[in-house]
Amino acid sequence: MNNLVRKASLLPFIAWVFFSGILMTGCRTPQELVYKDFKNFSVQRLGFADSEIKMDLIYYNPNNFGLQLKRTDLDIFIDGTYLGKTSQEFQINIPKRGDFTIPLVVAVDSKNIFKNAVSTLFNKEVTVKVTGKVKVGKANVFKSFPVNYEGKHNISF
Repeated sequence: MNNLVRKASLLPFIAWVFFSGILMTGCRTPQELVYKDFKNFSVQRLGFADSEIKMDLIYYNPNNFGLQLKRTDLDIFIDGTYLGKTSQEFQINIPKRGDFTIPLVVAVDSKNIFKNAVSTLFNKEVTVKVTGKVKVGKANVFKSFPVNYEGKHNISF
């Protein structure tokens, strides 16, 4: 009888450990999304003061669960020169362990486009740097993550 009482008093503790384990594995911090490529680069509007470019960024989600992308606030640099900023609200569903596309529209200071155009005429490769934050989450719980990407890209005309 005494042994049965001890087992019964351990039951709430065992249940708490079990449910805590489920909650902790279900609420893991997402792994960082992996940049793969950019596509569909186009100049939407070209002006003397400001311009607008559009591109699609391709990323891979290494997580075992899907996510949602809610917002991006990114600054883009080409060969160390500030190109522009993108701040956009989204509702993009990110599949688990799969590729997904982020369509970006970037507001650009036109003098920086022309400055970069001259240097890229002589170089086939440019350094692209993207810094800022993205807001990613699951089940309407979102968290901001820093973005700090820098890589070499071939440019062909």
